[in-house]
Amino acid sequence: PAQATIASWYDCMTPGQCSKSKRTASGERFNPNALTAAHRSLPFGTKVRVTYKGKSVIVRINDRGPFIKGRHIDLSRAAARKIGCKGVCKVSIKVIN
Repeated sequence: PAQATIASWYDCMTPGQCSKSKRTASGERFNPNALTAAHRSLPFGTKVRVTYKGKSVIVRINDRGPFIKGRHIDLSRAAARKIGCKGVCKVSIKVIN
């Protein structure tokens, strides 16, 4: 079943944070244009459907976070844009694999 939760999105705050040396917790290079997300406990590679106001996106977990109380998933810039999430959003998430 889908779980209601709070999502935020993360991006490069400065150009240096998006350099080729910036890696996610899984070891991948961070790509704000990929449909990926950070979650505290789901295994890397898990695919999750995130729905916001009737729009859905499937993301792959490749990082850890968010580390702000009350938030449960951090979306990449591309994933957040795809569903229209600007900042912090109430979403539903469902693991699909």
